[in-house]
Amino acid sequence: MGNKSGLIRLIYAGKYSWQGLCSAIKHEVAFRQEFIVFTILAFSSFFFDITGLERLALIGSIVIVLIVELLNSAIECAIDRISIEHHVLSGRAKDYGSLAVLLSLLFAISTWVVILI
Repeated sequence: MGNKSGLIRLIYAGKYSWQGLCSAIKHEVAFRQEFIVFTILAFSSFFFDITGLERLALIGSIVIVLIVELLNSAIECAIDRISIEHHVLSGRAKDYGSLAVLLSLLFAISTWVVILI
């Protein structure tokens, strides 16, 4: 973004974020599936008889899954950019990213179960 500051910088940041969202939806199957689930569950949360904080926890737990999935995808892209050859450290990094996604999913599921049951 160079020497851009203020509102111009925010506009460019928004543009790059939008490009990231479009790219993730287009190229990352897991993110696309989680984004669809997020949209459905976030909308559905407004029909539950829960407090605003509980709704925030429900929606926030799914946002965490999306964030972790994006970070995992970024790790995978960076590793694959370096080399597609199998390397034990590359595999370990990808496994850690996958584990992070799993843990975030378990957290989201637990949050929904505890609040709704």
